[in-house]
Amino acid sequence: MKSISYFLIVILSVSCRNTSDIKSGDIVFRGALHSELSEAINEVTQTSKSTNYTHMGICDVEDGTVFVYHSDLGKGVVKEPLDLFIGAEDSVSQILDLYRIKNMAPKQIEDAITKAKSLVGNSYNTTYILEDEGYYCSEYIYEIFKKDSVFELEAMTFKNAETNSFHKGWIEHYENLGIAIPEGKLGCNPNGMANSKTIEFIKSLN
Repeated sequence: MKSISYFLIVILSVSCRNTSDIKSGDIVFRGALHSELSEAINEVTQTSKSTNYTHMGICDVEDGTVFVYHSDLGKGVVKEPLDLFIGAEDSVSQILDLYRIKNMAPKQIEDAITKAKSLVGNSYNTTYILEDEGYYCSEYIYEIFKKDSVFELEAMTFKNAETNSFHKGWIEHYENLGIAIPEGKLGCNPNGMANSKTIEFIKSLN
């Protein structure tokens, strides 16, 4: 009975969510879910804005329905309805924010969506190294807007800023992959991209 009640709360939350302001090309940022890797991402990428995003995708509005193109750890690059992107786990309380790229012409947005669609089916890049196969979530968004120079790459760190030591989640992740942690390599992350001056916060979707 308890699980049914929770399911109804999730459904009502999604159905009551105000999506009328969402436009194609908007970027939706999702807060940390309760997983070791999500916590590892968040702890080493928080910015001065104190954002705590660990995932992101680009919105496309089709006949009033909002879809999100994104690269998911368990699925690769996919197109999903917004409520599926949000997910059932902690969907009532998790952070979900909408941003919009400044000064983007309709043709640029159209080209970005076309690029997003063309990459569906690619695998998830578990190494987080740009040269490797597939795309991790922020790499996917970076690639979509690459020709318009919307986002910049920066040196990645996998260290906790307070301790200057590698987060145990990243140590385990790269040990499982059998490769060295790519500390200092160029890359991107949701928190850094949310902090970009090229985009503006529109609203919370919670």
